[in-house]
Amino acid sequence: MTRKTRTLVLLVLGVCFMSGLGWASVPLYRVFCQATGWNGTTQRGKVAPGAVDHQIRIAFDTNVAPKMPWKFVPENRSDVVAIGARDMAFFEATNTSDHSITGTATYNVAPAEAGKYFTKIQCFCFTQQTLKPGETARMPVIFFVDPKILDDPDAVDVKTITLSYTFYPVDSAKAAS
Repeated sequence: MTRKTRTLVLLVLGVCFMSGLGWASVPLYRVFCQATGWNGTTQRGKVAPGAVDHQIRIAFDTNVAPKMPWKFVPENRSDVVAIGARDMAFFEATNTSDHSITGTATYNVAPAEAGKYFTKIQCFCFTQQTLKPGETARMPVIFFVDPKILDDPDAVDVKTITLSYTFYPVDSAKAAS
């Protein structure tokens, strides 16, 4: 193999590797954040471990993307929950437009160090939501705060966890494929 051929092969392999890494970076980053709770990413679980003798305040924050004609609010702005106990909060979304809109909610918690301890069992944010013109939907989230938060020196000062959602419209071209 000549030097030029070897250089060309290495260049093509490098481009293929970098393209593959670029393509895989978003899903790999998402998996990393969900596994570690990094940057306020919450966990998913099936059952709560059971209440311990500590409570924490959960605040709820809601937003919609610019130009998305939805009203989106929590039923309660905050709740005090027992750490380790299963709890439920409700949110209400109303489509204020004259046509059906499908949306998807992104979420995170603050402070970021609490993300790995905030676990959702069920959430409207796991699936897309479609609302007809003028329709209002009541949407639940079932969650718990892992008791391990009490043993984390980085989370010792956490007295309030803010669960924040933002609804975005689903691109209809992507949804159809």
